[in-house]
Amino acid sequence: MGGVSARERRENVIRAAIAEFAVAGYRGTTTAAIAERVGVTQPYLFRLFPDKKAIFVAALERSAEDTRLAFERAADGVEGGERARQAMADAYAQLISTRPETLLMQMQGYGTVAAAEAQGDELIGEVVRAGWMSIWETVHLSLGADTEKTASFFACGMLGNTLTAIGLPVNAGR
Repeated sequence: MGGVSARERRENVIRAAIAEFAVAGYRGTTTAAIAERVGVTQPYLFRLFPDKKAIFVAALERSAEDTRLAFERAADGVEGGERARQAMADAYAQLISTRPETLLMQMQGYGTVAAAEAQGDELIGEVVRAGWMSIWETVHLSLGADTEKTASFFACGMLGNTLTAIGLPVNAGR
């Protein structure tokens, strides 16, 4: 990876971590697997991040931000709540079809919160909740700050997430 800056390597590690954690979860993912996917040594990985948890947190933050940005970009300049809703739904469908690890990483985060907090670790829950709230706020504002429309958007989206995660087509519930 000659000529690649530490910032670019850090970004590569985050993307590799999302791919690894999305499939195997926090406990099932090794830093060796992340390092191998990126093409760096484990010692170099730990120069970029202090520990595995820091890598997991960065992956959670990035997957939430990727989702938030997809919604923000889709609704940018779109007039009317229904058009914005459809644009965001289409953008999300595109995101999870081209980068399913984004959705799976978020699901891993949701599943990890309770276990982490049961062990007295509040950080993962704080990160997951902050990511969720940033996504909510983006969608909420794009839908005219209508709480009912925002809740309905996310209810349909979570159903789609669940169907996708278990391998059913999104229209299986219709």
